[in-house]
Amino acid sequence: MKKNNSTATPDIAKKNNSPHTAGLSERFAAGFTKATGSTAAFIIAFLVVVIWAVSGPFFHYSENWQLVINTGTTIITFLMVFLIQKAQNKDSLAIQLKLNELVAAHEFASNRLVNIENMSEDDMKVIEKFYRSLSKMTHKEESLQQSHSIEEAENMSQIKKGREENIKDELNK
Repeated sequence: MKKNNSTATPDIAKKNNSPHTAGLSERFAAGFTKATGSTAAFIIAFLVVVIWAVSGPFFHYSENWQLVINTGTTIITFLMVFLIQKAQNKDSLAIQLKLNELVAAHEFASNRLVNIENMSEDDMKVIEKFYRSLSKMTHKEESLQQSHSIEEAENMSQIKKGREENIKDELNK
């Protein structure tokens, strides 16, 4: 029994996913994120610190010498916090959309779980409690392949057990 997917895929999802469709700031942030997460960026940062440390005796370990590294690392850290958060938000959204697609596409999955990240924490705890009890119920079953949704867990369990018994009876004949 297949779900009737009457909701069309948004046109925005059908657009070309090339980097040219993103705005200038989006492309800059994506490129900068990729660059700063590279091995080359780490090596450059490491070399800057080594050069700074080696230059200490030439500047007599002055306050200005210390101020250079403190100011530089503070500015870079400040900017990187926002860049990392932007990348995290984008990755999180992409993962949520992929999970929503899987939930929406599966015939026995609970559609209430689509967009669950926008539920209150108390609502999520209720669902978590259900899954804990569901886990206890599935430990009693023989097959690891049985699955359940929130709405149909006990009913589907009985249907699946009945199907398994019918198959076993037919095989034993």
